[in-house]
Formats: sequence, C-alpha cells, structure tokens
Amino acid sequence: MQDTQKIDSKTLSVNQAMPESELEGVVLNSVTKKYGPVIAVENITLSIPAGSYCCLLGPSGCGKTTTMRMIAGHEHITKGDIFIGDLRINNLPPAKRNTAMMFQNYALFPHKTVWQNVEFGLRMAHVPEAERRKRVEEMLDIVGLGTFATRKPSMLSGGQQQRVALARALITRPQVLLLDEPLSALDETLRVKTRGELRKLQQQFGMTFIQVTHNQDEAYALSDQIVVMDHGRIDQVGTPSEIFTHPISKFVAQFTGDNNIFEGHVASAVEDETGCLIQIECDRLGKIYCRGDSAQTGIDAACCVRADCLKLRSLDDATEPSAEVPMNQLSARITAIEFTGYVTRVSLALERSGKELLYKIRTTDWVNHSFNEGQVVMVEWFAKDCIFLAH
Repeated sequence: MQDTQKIDSKTLSVNQAMPESELEGVVLNSVTKKYGPVIAVENITLSIPAGSYCCLLGPSGCGKTTTMRMIAGHEHITKGDIFIGDLRINNLPPAKRNTAMMFQNYALFPHKTVWQNVEFGLRMAHVPEAERRKRVEEMLDIVGLGTFATRKPSMLSGGQQQRVALARALITRPQVLLLDEPLSALDETLRVKTRGELRKLQQQFGMTFIQVTHNQDEAYALSDQIVVMDHGRIDQVGTPSEIFTHPISKFVAQFTGDNNIFEGHVASAVEDETGCLIQIECDRLGKIYCRGDSAQTGIDAACCVRADCLKLRSLDDATEPSAEVPMNQLSARITAIEFTGYVTRVSLALERSGKELLYKIRTTDWVNHSFNEGQVVMVEWFAKDCIFLAH
C-alpha cells in the first residue's frame, strides 16, 4: 500500500470516483489451483491495472471462475501469490480483502426489500444509520431503483434484480469488484443495455472491475483488458482491439471471432519493412500468404483471416495477382446464404479441398451483389489481413 494517508471511503459521496491514491490493481504471480490430482488453474501470472475493467474470457471449465474465486478468497491457492496493490492476500479471509463479489444468480435476500438488500453491507460494517440512509438513497438513484426501495426481489424483473445486486456490491466502495457472469440471465436486448450501464458505472466509480464471461461480444464492449483462458492457462492478454485483430493462437482465433483458419507448415518466411511475409503450405490448397513477427521454416503452423476480410468476386472478375501486394485467391462454391439482420453470413466450400469458409458482409452491401447459392466464386484476401498463429 502507499504510505500517504488514505481517504476513508465512507466519507466519500457514493457517486464520487475513488481518488487515484485509493485505487489498487490486482497481480497474480505463478498461481496454481488443484483439486486433488485435477489442475483447475495452472501457473498463471497476470497484472490487472488499477481502475481498469478486465474480463476473464473463455469456455466453460477453462479456469476463469476459479481464478476469480481465488482473488475473492472463496477458493484457497495451491501455489503462488495474489496481491491487491502491495498487499499479499493469500491467507486473508474474503471480508478483509476489500473486494466485493456479484454472483451469477445475484444471491439477493428474498425476504428483504430492495433497500434492505442494498443496505446490508453497510449495516454489517456498523456504518451509522444516518450515513447508511444517505448512501443507500444515492446508490438507488444511481441504478435507477429509487421508486422500488420497498419491493421484494420477487417483485422485480431480472434486469432490476441485477441492478440491486450491483448496488449492494458497489455501496461498500470496494477496491476491486468481482462479477461472475452478471449478464448471463438477461435477454439479448437487456444484456446490451445493461452492459453499457456497467461500463458507465465502472468509469464513474473508477474502481477495478474483474468480470468472468464466455461471451466475446460482452468482453469486447466492456473491457480495457481481456484475458483469454483455456484449460486452466492464460492463452493471450490484450486490449479488445488486439485480441480481435491479432489472435496469437488457433484457440484464440477460434473462440473470439469468425476466423477462417488454415493449417500446414511454414514454407518460407521473408523479413521486410513491415514485418515478416510468411508462406504456409496447406494440404490440397497450396501456399497461403500471411504476416507475422517471425517464423521458422519447416515447422507446423497455422494462420487465420477474419470472415469480414474476405472478398468474393465472380470468376471472370478475379483480381490479377501482384508481387507488390501479396494476395490469396481460391475458388469456392457458395453453400448457404444466411440473413441475420445487419450482417449476411455466406458459407463456402473450397473447390480444391472442400474446406468450409465463412464470409461476412453488411446486408446493405450484400444486396448489391448477384451471387447465388451453388455459384462458384473466387475468394480473395490480402496477406496483411491474414494473421500468423504462433501456436
């Protein structure tokens, strides 16, 4: 912790951002969690900046919830250290960590009113009644539930219950707020609206938010930092833009976007002024151009191109290859056209191998094309849009 005198969070108005001197980040250093012989989290090291919104992203069973529960103190660490600021919290009970956790099922007290649920943490902390009243009123106003104070949770919608749980977690002014799939029970429209409110509240309060999710759109919309996990390990850490545009592995490419992945071995790697132009020899397809930092000739490797980076042309209108601007060209048959609203998804099967590809285009642009299901077209994409996958 810093040596300067801390400002008591109880003296702050509930809707004030925390001073920078109050903010603390979270650091995990070589953390492992075992359940008997089963390794749930293996040797992960991670730094979450103070005042940031971090999403732990991955499929079910990847270790993201276990990681968050270790930060909260609800799971013991098998090996390693966790710090909040400079404080090592390995053996501290949850109540001493200055964290708050918002559970997936909200865990509201069904017999208590909205007011009583939100007030609960302050009452347990023995905050004086007048102070409790002021802070609960302010918090309910912030989450838009001031007129619902006397209702029980059963009288609220799912979105309203979610806001009660959020208010209850925020009112104690924790340094770190932990959220376990907080939007999973909401319908799509409400989920989009509520995630915007979550991000706004995080920026307003300025505290560190750590959220578990398996929804990449949610992670992209909310995060300053995304941590992609797989089989108990961290696969990639980056900003939403970095994760979306430059996945580093086949797993990240498959999980975080509509990427078309090509596997083979590195046929050549030539350094130039923009990095490294790499050719991957793919079975029954030939060479695919992609770009990366470096690659070793002969090793097994893969590359990916996002579905929205492809171009479709008629066979008569295909682009002439250029040595100055490396491009990939493969013929494919359109197997399905799916209208999904704003975006149209086009499924393709490559003529050489039968490999399936996905092409995405704005529906307003698709209507200007005359392609039909069953038609053979030329699929094109630039090497600069094709990302070399290191593993």
